[in-house]
Amino acid sequence: MNNNSSTDYSPAWDLSDLYAGIDDPQIFNDLDYALKKSIEFNSRYSGKIRKLDALEGAKSLSEYEALSELLSKVLSFAQLVFAGNSEDSQIAVFYQNVNEKVNSITTETIFFELELNKLSDKEIDGFKENSEILRLEPWLDNIRREKPHQLTAEIERILHEKIVTGRDAWSRLFDETMANMKFKLDGAELTNSEIMSRMADPDNQVRKKAAKAFSGELEFNARTLSLITNTLAKDKEVEDGWRNFKRPVSRRNLLNQVEDEVVDSLVQTVKNNYKNLSHRYYTLKANWLGVDRLDYWDRNAPLPNANNERISWDTAKKTVLSSYNNFDSKFGDIAQQFFDNGWIDADPRVGKDSGAFSHPTVPSVHPYILMNFHGKTRDVMTLAHELGHGIHQVLAAPQGHFLSDTPLTLAETASVFGEMLTFKGMLDAASDEENRKVMLGSKVEDMLNTVVRQIAFYSFEEAVHSERAQGEISADRLGEIWMAIQKESLGPAFRFDSDYKYFWSYIPHFIHSPFYVYAYAFGDCLVNSLYNVFETGHPGFKEKYTNMLKAGGTLRHKELLEPFGLDANDADFWQRGLNVVDGFIDELEKAF
Repeated sequence: MNNNSSTDYSPAWDLSDLYAGIDDPQIFNDLDYALKKSIEFNSRYSGKIRKLDALEGAKSLSEYEALSELLSKVLSFAQLVFAGNSEDSQIAVFYQNVNEKVNSITTETIFFELELNKLSDKEIDGFKENSEILRLEPWLDNIRREKPHQLTAEIERILHEKIVTGRDAWSRLFDETMANMKFKLDGAELTNSEIMSRMADPDNQVRKKAAKAFSGELEFNARTLSLITNTLAKDKEVEDGWRNFKRPVSRRNLLNQVEDEVVDSLVQTVKNNYKNLSHRYYTLKANWLGVDRLDYWDRNAPLPNANNERISWDTAKKTVLSSYNNFDSKFGDIAQQFFDNGWIDADPRVGKDSGAFSHPTVPSVHPYILMNFHGKTRDVMTLAHELGHGIHQVLAAPQGHFLSDTPLTLAETASVFGEMLTFKGMLDAASDEENRKVMLGSKVEDMLNTVVRQIAFYSFEEAVHSERAQGEISADRLGEIWMAIQKESLGPAFRFDSDYKYFWSYIPHFIHSPFYVYAYAFGDCLVNSLYNVFETGHPGFKEKYTNMLKAGGTLRHKELLEPFGLDANDADFWQRGLNVVDGFIDELEKAF
């Protein structure tokens, strides 16, 4: 890909569709209004849900959804502003104050879902005689699935009120610790995002120095980061015990609307394929780079003869939009809105979150995308990935606040599919066989990062939560667990220095969303199977796929996959997805 455009900048977002700024009076007006309405809601319905008829029940649900959406709007704005610059003390104070106020307001409505779950199935069925309640049936069903794990109203209220000084406070400490880190390299102080970019530099020595600088700063903060990890793992263990969850992952699976055994099957299938996928590819990469073994900082090393010229933002934009338009112009039109209306923040800067996400905010507004664009091919793929999320969120928005959001297992569908569309478009446009080989290798690496690496992360979490139940885990022991799992998943092609043992500590998913990570592998394998169906000319695929995304959270994975003849409960489903990666590696081996 050549940078033939004079446009060489990346945008920052415009959050004014939510609020004008952190001092916008409308924020405080909305919070005051929400508090007033929540108190009225409590007075009108608390202790009275069983006495409501279908019409009154529908009214209560409508009021509850509207209140939730308003508070989500305020909270979304605070989260986005904080992600954009967590080093600004005014923003940090604003973010914390909003969290505390929203938490306080929602204390008034905790009773509602608890009382709904006290109703019998017969009483709930009576409510469903109203069409509005019938619309929200999938949401009600999800609430009912939490019934065996709910505690008394008093305990639920205490847990809710203390979350801002408990789990959320530890999560904030992690975010601020990571954002405040400065990595010293060649006389300069780099941000998290910048040092990560250096670890993918074409020069081995640059990668090595960046990796050492990164590890050194993580080691310096290891006591704080291990304290955060231990505290949150213990907090989860205590609450899971109260709620009668049998395994640390079970609560995540419930929220993801997926059965424990389906996740177990995914994890075991990926582990069974470590040797044939990651071990095989990284041995190939070592040979490709002309070394006997790879150092850990070579995992994301650019491949030989890769075009390392900086890709402009304009070129990246055109590449991704072209891929979506070639699939379906409706998808391209939705993606175009993100560029035209300032819904993307891609400018790397101090204090900004180093990751990438598409935040759905609320259905009455629109999603916002955050990423850090450094002009690399992987950044183009990240843009395609996050736009996939954004398109999904826009299509699902008409389902309303409670049903537009999808479980994590399905939330990665459109993002990974969008990546595949972009990759295939770039591969078809490759100028020669060597370029094609490099692109194929890069795609395999991305897929291994999404599947093998994420399942390794999952295995790390399983081991940590299991061992934490026996007592606090030292930073050194956390490093030992990390190293053992990395060696198992990446294979004998790698040489791991002792300073790699601190790399567990920067993964935000471990802190913010325990066991989130398997959703990436779930989504990648699912999409590989889905894309295979698309390429083989499945009748009506585009319409079925669009309807799948429009469904939001109204359907579970079995119902969503059925029109394509796929079933995640099938033992061969995961292997079918992994076979796509296997096929790419086969093609690479033939090219040597």
